[in-house]
Amino acid sequence: MKLNKCLNTLLILLFLCVECAYSATEIWVSENGKDTNIGNKENPLATLNMALRKARNMRRLNDPSIKDGIHIILMDGTYFLDEPVFIRSEDSGTKESPTIIQSQSGAKPILSGGLEISGWQPTQTSINGVEAGKIWVTDAPKKAGSLLEYRQLWINEKKGVRAKSTSGTKMERILSWDKKSETCWIPYKDKSIKFEPGMEMFIIQWWAIANLRIKDIEVQKDSAKVYFEQPESRIQSEHPWPAPWISKNNGNSAFYLNNAKSLLNEPGEWYVDKQNAKIYYYPREGENIATIKVMAPVLENLLEIKGTIDFPVHHVFFKGISFEYSNWLRPSKQGHVPLQAGMYLLDAYKLKTPGTPDKASLENQAWVGRPRAAVEVNFANNLEFESCRFEHLSSTGLDLIKGTNHNTVKGNLFKDIGGSAINIGVFSEEGFEAHLPYNPKDERVVSSDEVISDNLITNVTNEDWGTIGIAAGFVKNLTIKHNEISDVSYSGISLGWGWTPTLSVMRNNKIIANKIHHYAKHLHDVAGVYTLSSQPDSRIEENYIDKVYHSPYAHDPFLWLYLYTDEGTSYFTIKNNWIPVEKNLRNNNGPAGNIWKDNNAYVSETIKNNAGIRAPYKSDLQKEVVIDESWGMQKLPDPVVVELIGTDFDVAKIKSTIKGFRIVDQQLYQWKNHLVIYGKLNQPERVKRKLSLAFPKLKIKIYENPIYDFKKIDRCEKSKPESEWDHIILTANLVKNKKLQQEYLDYHKTQFEKWPEVSKGFCNADFQQLQVFKTDSQLMLIISIPKGESLDKLNPKTRENNPRVNEWNALMKKYQTGIKGTKRKEIWVFLKKIAN
Repeated sequence: MKLNKCLNTLLILLFLCVECAYSATEIWVSENGKDTNIGNKENPLATLNMALRKARNMRRLNDPSIKDGIHIILMDGTYFLDEPVFIRSEDSGTKESPTIIQSQSGAKPILSGGLEISGWQPTQTSINGVEAGKIWVTDAPKKAGSLLEYRQLWINEKKGVRAKSTSGTKMERILSWDKKSETCWIPYKDKSIKFEPGMEMFIIQWWAIANLRIKDIEVQKDSAKVYFEQPESRIQSEHPWPAPWISKNNGNSAFYLNNAKSLLNEPGEWYVDKQNAKIYYYPREGENIATIKVMAPVLENLLEIKGTIDFPVHHVFFKGISFEYSNWLRPSKQGHVPLQAGMYLLDAYKLKTPGTPDKASLENQAWVGRPRAAVEVNFANNLEFESCRFEHLSSTGLDLIKGTNHNTVKGNLFKDIGGSAINIGVFSEEGFEAHLPYNPKDERVVSSDEVISDNLITNVTNEDWGTIGIAAGFVKNLTIKHNEISDVSYSGISLGWGWTPTLSVMRNNKIIANKIHHYAKHLHDVAGVYTLSSQPDSRIEENYIDKVYHSPYAHDPFLWLYLYTDEGTSYFTIKNNWIPVEKNLRNNNGPAGNIWKDNNAYVSETIKNNAGIRAPYKSDLQKEVVIDESWGMQKLPDPVVVELIGTDFDVAKIKSTIKGFRIVDQQLYQWKNHLVIYGKLNQPERVKRKLSLAFPKLKIKIYENPIYDFKKIDRCEKSKPESEWDHIILTANLVKNKKLQQEYLDYHKTQFEKWPEVSKGFCNADFQQLQVFKTDSQLMLIISIPKGESLDKLNPKTRENNPRVNEWNALMKKYQTGIKGTKRKEIWVFLKKIAN
């Protein structure tokens, strides 16, 4: 009996093992495989497309071996693609039986759209003054008898520079732009530069760049008139936003010329001579002709996942796959003039009579197209990209375009990418004007319920500087959380489209606990997190945003921000974001408004520490972070007092004059003929110069670098500053005795050590901050208290059970006197706040 039971048990186990063997299947792919093989580990296939065909056939036949899914396993190596990998509806898996495309354990399989260029030889003659042999040359690759086209070249995995007219990171400034003739005047002092067919202009215009193909250059002494090819010539001169910048204060739009043999003169530069089918490269120091690896991108798209609205692709997972070397050809064919976020203009012009049914004040129209991406997804759900690498890509990395939902992108690396790392959702379809709210009749076209988490996005937007780390258009229920973004040319995360307060499909979008740093490398009008239009129930919370690059090209040197709610933004809750200073902008937000709370450097340290990539991805990704240590950084704005002394203040004109300086927490105060501006700003002397030009009859004084600076957070135990403050400003003079003035300064230098009771009194009174500034003999005292509180109520608390405060106050009277215009024995005078 016992023997029979044991036999039965054994039979059951054997049966279960047979079932297990047939419940899942593996299809193996190797760069050394053959597509005529059966596709097991010993006899792998050669291409992913053939593996997908095999899997598709198994699903068609409902093969019992795929009960628990199909695993397509790519062995180590580079898979050079002749065409994009294409995944369609019939390739879909199910929740119980997904299709998983994964790397073999420990392997790094690469899907490459590139071509290696070899056969390099030193040149036999000098080129542009560079002696013979220093520049290398080889035959330019062809396909079907025609030269391959590409705009990027990687040398030992480092991007080369298309031969250009300026050295290093320098740029020149245009002289003027004539919209009527569609031409641009530029300085042209270097007569060695010659016009050549294929030459382009790269130009910065506000928050975007443009790539313009040059039709001709007409030289006149030290200047030149540049003509451009169509259609970009017309679009560039007709579109009002963002247009070429002309400014005496900040400099005109920066530019350089590129893609001409006469410009090839600096290590790292390359050029394709189409007429003679040669490619030239000037190697960087240390590069060896015998070991150099040069890669040109060929395919614009490496992977296309494309279902239909009724038959979407679903349940396909990518794990540990690398996508490398994608191409980007539109600028070479039709030019590239973006509106924003890299979305290029198909048509755009200024309206003679402003106004649309949605927006009465709108004075322009624009229609946009979308750049290509290495990986493009349309009509797909329940996909996953996990622990993949997107590198050396010319345009967008991953694009979830239309009809995508419930997809997850987690733990991936996006690095060395010319455009945005990730785009999500419709950004106005080509036939849909960009400023209109998007409300399609069938919401299945809307990207929704996507999760973008724990990805590292670094050194992206390095070709089209106006693109974004993560850019989302008309989306809903989107979650962007715990990503780290660094070394980007423009903004870190952009959410929304349309520039309109009218409700659209956008709602319930969340940007949570991301770490964004070292951004705004090239452009301004920029933020760590940027939003557009109404998005009910949306949140921006617990992000850590810090470290802003200084752009030498920015049209507005002060227009860099941490949080930026732009046109139409409504229904957001923006709270508990760690930023070093409240340098934010709320520009023309919707009438519904937004909730702002506790966005400063005083939020919990745990928010700062918890932001960014989490385990298990953090340890592997952290070593990949790019920070350009050679690039300049923005200096945080400092507290400054600007005093204007005179009569007949035009307050409105004063506000208009200083608007461009983006003064943080700007407040205006007045007493008799003294008007004071207080806030945090950069370059106060520049403010003074501009005010002096606008108001030549006024005396203007700058107060910076306070001689005394009490901060509650530094001096009061277990304290947290209030989120909003009121500032009280008083002014007085020091007595004219130089010795007494020095005594006054010395007392304030040592007050925290020798008179600690004074700062203790400020703590008791809940003063958030107390600053004393001095210029010449005049003092400015700023007392910051919780918003809504009264100084009359709080000030007596400084003296409660604290007699040394009275001693201090009595002592200070020895050094202080009233300014001109005060009454006899009157010392400190209060300035009255002017409504903003």
